[in-house]
Amino acid sequence: MKNALPFYLTLLFSAATTGLFAGAKPGEIHRLSTDLTPVGAERAGNAAGTIPEWTGGITRPPENYRPGDHHPDPFKGETPLLRIDQENMHHSAGLLSAGHSAMLQRYADYFIDVYPTHRSAALPQRIYQKTLENGRTGMLAENGEAVKDVAEGLPFPFPENAHELIWNHRLRYKGTGAKRHISLVAPSANGSFNEVTMTVSTLGLYYLPGATLESIDNRLLYFLQQTNSPARLAGSALLVYESLNPVAQPRSAWVYNPGQRRVIRAPNVAYDNPSSATDGLHVSDMTDMFNGALDRFDWQLIGKREMYVPYNAYRAHSDDLDYGDLVQAGHLDPQYLRYELHRVWVVEARLKEGLRHINPRRTYYLDEDSYQILMADHYDAKGKLWRFSEAHPIVFYDVPTLWTTIEVHHDLQSGRFVSYRLDPRKPVPPFNLEMNPAKFTPQALRRMGRR
Repeated sequence: MKNALPFYLTLLFSAATTGLFAGAKPGEIHRLSTDLTPVGAERAGNAAGTIPEWTGGITRPPENYRPGDHHPDPFKGETPLLRIDQENMHHSAGLLSAGHSAMLQRYADYFIDVYPTHRSAALPQRIYQKTLENGRTGMLAENGEAVKDVAEGLPFPFPENAHELIWNHRLRYKGTGAKRHISLVAPSANGSFNEVTMTVSTLGLYYLPGATLESIDNRLLYFLQQTNSPARLAGSALLVYESLNPVAQPRSAWVYNPGQRRVIRAPNVAYDNPSSATDGLHVSDMTDMFNGALDRFDWQLIGKREMYVPYNAYRAHSDDLDYGDLVQAGHLDPQYLRYELHRVWVVEARLKEGLRHINPRRTYYLDEDSYQILMADHYDAKGKLWRFSEAHPIVFYDVPTLWTTIEVHHDLQSGRFVSYRLDPRKPVPPFNLEMNPAKFTPQALRRMGRR
């Protein structure tokens, strides 16, 4: 690993040199089958040979896989190339985020195992084709707060500014319909925890075959979260309509309160509103690493960088593990986590003057092969690093799509964290379930309420 490139691979773009509305590039489409991947990443590996060429990713399940299984590890048997710990971290400083450096400094038992890099990200051919079409037509709108002339695929395969990259993250393919069983923990500083279980159902309107922005009436997706345990939280539910153009139509949200047996509007389910069952360690726009409106921040593309990032987290995804195996004081057990060297886009968000958010500055690190945000550094009002978020992804190769199996959000000041993942005790749900839109209404929310 000593030949890995230093801190910044390139400083390609800046707000001063790149127009906000770069948009469609019909003359560049041929590159998506030559020097770029179908989503716009660099197809070639790096000069040092530590990042390989992209050759299509994982598109087929292993022979021993059956639908509903926790996906078996296609890289089982590999051993780490390098272990980074508190003693030797200075040798890898240029390849670590501020958050990882802070974790290593704070926790003597924390380490980062770096494995061989596999560019496993893949998407269905339909999404590649729609991404190509978006490359001919897609544009930002509403000062970057919305998109236009796109459908189904990634909107900007030739990203040139931070807004385009964040929209690629928000609109990356996550299936048309899914019902996921989620376990959440927010351990105390000594590692003790109670598990919260939820059922999360989604209907991804944007990804439906034939969908257009007009036909889906500005709705990106419907999101329904039902809490199943513990008893003190059971029966509560949250319904969200996520908007593609929050300027024209902001996010709509409703909650069901089992104590009152009422469904009420929840306009505060956004931005830095604390998320339920997280002890304030997580706020609304941290879900899926970043979601919701972009309007409170000024966004800047810093450049592209080689970094050690969480990737191919099949070992942690395994149904052989539950949170009792994973949780330690301050962090998850690092022996089950996998990191690789990948190229990432670095995007910074700074709070606009006159607006408020508990994190006035954030730095996001987006995987070049999928646009999944893999890490985020969150700073407090004094400019001090406060929180650090990680997304541990796998390729759900029966789709295929790269998405997270675990998210972890660390509070570096309190020594606590919140984490959620797929429930290891239940089958992994398919991503293309036929979901009835009638189940995603305030009236349906009222009918399903219980306690």
